[in-house]
Amino acid sequence: MTTIDAVEIRQVDLQPKVKRTDAIQSFVVQETVLVTVRCADGSSGTGYTYTIGTGGSSVVALLRDHLAPRLIGRDPAAVEAIWRDLLFHTHATAVGAITSLALAAIDTALWDRNTRAAGVPLWVAAGGAKPRTRTYSTEGGWLHLSEQELVEQTLQARSDGFRGAKLKVGRPHVSDDVRRLDAVRSAVGDGFELMTDANQGFTLAEALRRAHAFEPFRLAWLEEPMPAESVDAHRRLSLSTSVPVAVGESMYHPGQFAEYMKADACAIVQADVARVGGITPWLKIAHTAEAFNLDICPHFLMELHVSLCAAVSNATWVEYIPQLDTLTHKGVRIEDGYAYAPNEPGLGIDWDWDAIRAAGHVEMSIGKSSLQVA
Repeated sequence: MTTIDAVEIRQVDLQPKVKRTDAIQSFVVQETVLVTVRCADGSSGTGYTYTIGTGGSSVVALLRDHLAPRLIGRDPAAVEAIWRDLLFHTHATAVGAITSLALAAIDTALWDRNTRAAGVPLWVAAGGAKPRTRTYSTEGGWLHLSEQELVEQTLQARSDGFRGAKLKVGRPHVSDDVRRLDAVRSAVGDGFELMTDANQGFTLAEALRRAHAFEPFRLAWLEEPMPAESVDAHRRLSLSTSVPVAVGESMYHPGQFAEYMKADACAIVQADVARVGGITPWLKIAHTAEAFNLDICPHFLMELHVSLCAAVSNATWVEYIPQLDTLTHKGVRIEDGYAYAPNEPGLGIDWDWDAIRAAGHVEMSIGKSSLQVA
């Protein structure tokens, strides 16, 4: 048995590849927090988490002051025990976004270290259900785009080989959304999947109205139609429309997903590995969804989710939003509309440490480390 000797924390801020706007916000900057654990036997692993503009410094502070010091001397293989201990240690701030995001950075680093030490890819160690998953693009469906731009970018996604594309909805009047969806569906035909995302922008009354208006477009799903805390409203919507309702991007603990599943309040689960606290709870959510005969189609972080989707049998889509390209030597392998899980041991993310050092504005070490390259 080895023990954790040191924990390194870095923050790198990344600008979005394109302008990103939805019904309630703009994606300003990706604050990317990286954690590297180093062990007495020389092994190491790196994980990460993110925000879309605020809170990165709070994640770093929680890691620095409360979580990372508790890793020193621990057995890195005890992932479940560590996750539970850290969750309990932060019980006064859980369940909450900052705590879950911080836990995720540590948990993904431990999974990276353990699978690298074992010489197996993450997707195999976590289940090995299948090597590839269908991919849809979210880079061309933003709410500020004109109708013509929306059509052109969705046609480009189809031409690039994606199996589907996500379009933001939530224009001031339902007729605006309907006109845009109609133009895109007419352009791409029936064989190309269209997903929609309201980013929690509707009341129940408006969600009922828009879901009914969207039904002729044969959508793959309507994502986050209402605030995530409105479980019963999602149940009522789910029972009233043929459009599958997707939730999960704004949920931070497996128990929240369980409430939705028990209430028949969703058809598709979109757990985000960073926002739920890491790989350990993500897998619990995925397996619970399978028990309810529900698909899991995770939100964002394709570099991690490509492996997690390959690990479980009920993951049906990987969301394509490139964001780590400037920090890695290579991106996700996508061929013929499928994302392939990497076969390298660990998470399979080939970090560019020179680029990380050049772009980072926060670097610190707890324990014996001197901020080495992982």
